[in-house]
Amino acid sequence: MTRALIPLSLALAALAATAEAQTVPPYVSPGVDPHRYQAELHRYEVDRLRARADQREAFARQLQFETRLNRLEIEAARQPEPIQPPAYRSLRSPEEERVLRDSATRRSRAAAAGVTQIDAWLDRPAN
Repeated sequence: MTRALIPLSLALAALAATAEAQTVPPYVSPGVDPHRYQAELHRYEVDRLRARADQREAFARQLQFETRLNRLEIEAARQPEPIQPPAYRSLRSPEEERVLRDSATRRSRAAAAGVTQIDAWLDRPAN
């Protein structure tokens, strides 16, 4: 019978120890409301997280500004493209110009002749 009481007494002692640990946190003094203390801790943590978020946002804005500044500096340091003079038409002699005009005229007449043959075939009377 004493052997059965030993494990039972150890189990009760363990339950009592855990129940006592859960009632009052060790860092809260007896005169302080634990709920208000917990709310203050949460408020402090939220303020700390907001401050870190503000710092990160300010750092991101600073990096964006520096990036824009670096980009402008790089674009300003870039060598300008040399100005190319307009390409001049090659000058031809009047004989060359006449030959080119005649060949252009022949090409346009040949194209028109091919089109008129097609038009004539399309406009033929139906049988």
